[in-house]
Amino acid sequence: MSAPRPRPFLSRWPSLSTWARAARPPSWAVACGLALLGLAGCSSAPANERADAPHHTAQGFRNPSGVQVQKPFSALLRWQWDKWREGLPLAARQATPQQAPDLDFIHRNAQAGAQMQPALTWIGHASTLVQASGLNVLTDPMFSQRAFMVQWVGPQRQQAPGLALGQLPRIDVVLISHNHYDHLDRDSVQALAAQAGGSPLFLVPLGLKAWMQAQGIARVEELDWWQTQRVAGVDFALTPVQHWSARGLHDANHSLWGGWAVLGPDFHWYFSGDTGYSADFVATRQRFAERQSAAQGGGFDLALIAIGAYAPRWFMKEQHIDPDEAVQVHLDLGAKRSVGVHWGTFLLSDEALDQPPLDLAQARQARGLREADFGVMALGETRRLPRRAPSPP
Repeated sequence: MSAPRPRPFLSRWPSLSTWARAARPPSWAVACGLALLGLAGCSSAPANERADAPHHTAQGFRNPSGVQVQKPFSALLRWQWDKWREGLPLAARQATPQQAPDLDFIHRNAQAGAQMQPALTWIGHASTLVQASGLNVLTDPMFSQRAFMVQWVGPQRQQAPGLALGQLPRIDVVLISHNHYDHLDRDSVQALAAQAGGSPLFLVPLGLKAWMQAQGIARVEELDWWQTQRVAGVDFALTPVQHWSARGLHDANHSLWGGWAVLGPDFHWYFSGDTGYSADFVATRQRFAERQSAAQGGGFDLALIAIGAYAPRWFMKEQHIDPDEAVQVHLDLGAKRSVGVHWGTFLLSDEALDQPPLDLAQARQARGLREADFGVMALGETRRLPRRAPSPP
């Protein structure tokens, strides 16, 4: 009997190295060829170089630290060979927890205006619904079955979304962290733009407005790092993180990436998007220190921090934090409470689907933190959170 053939390999957009594991007939080779042909047509012009912004270059954007996030093809080959040889990722010991969404509360809260109760609902992966300061906000909405440009190949959803598109309240703002397929899904953003009552406002990093408009989405504002867009009295600031961008073979880093700091009158929250560990989180805390003094209610009331897609570390470390680093991000930000996202939905790396919460618990305990300080949620779960309480004079 001949030896089994190694699993196919590709680069990560969002993890093209893993899409082939879910491929179906006619063959992975045909699927690969079609995907590459499609990717070759998805490039866009790079950003302009700016001498006053070290993350701008003539070729696009970069991480100012100089860290090489993208790996050479030889490293990709090594990862895929090791993955096949070791049979990774291992099967999850238990399914990602899921519960029925509290639709009555979500929809009543969506209409509450200034009386809105700050609340978080985990939809899955990096997709969340944050209700605060009178606004209904989605982060990186991803409702499709596969994280790829087509729906017959690519990383497949392992759990249904905690909220279906049709169960959402009217969304006011959509935040996009970067353009990888598991964070920027064309079908999802087009469906949101067509919601009853008119499109939400899409806030995106530099270089993505043209792509959004090409999808028929007109209400788009693009931001550079540290720029702020005010919506109904709430400030949305794009913050630097260490990552990269690409949707095709020829557009690497042509658009920017980032996290989001959202500062409303009664709630401050943060969304990391995808990121490796860097000094950016301390810089973010310092940037907003004047608005987050003890007298003004303190630091971020909530931080949504990625905790998954981190193995193997030698390949993923520069682009994805692991749970131990996520705890450090929580501390760097000075967040009052954090929730782990970007896990339990898509198989994008070598750890089992249910491993991130286990590693988070161990990292949290090592730092003397409680689960209430930094934990995870079930898909569909809604967590009600306190409003900011300024210190008495």
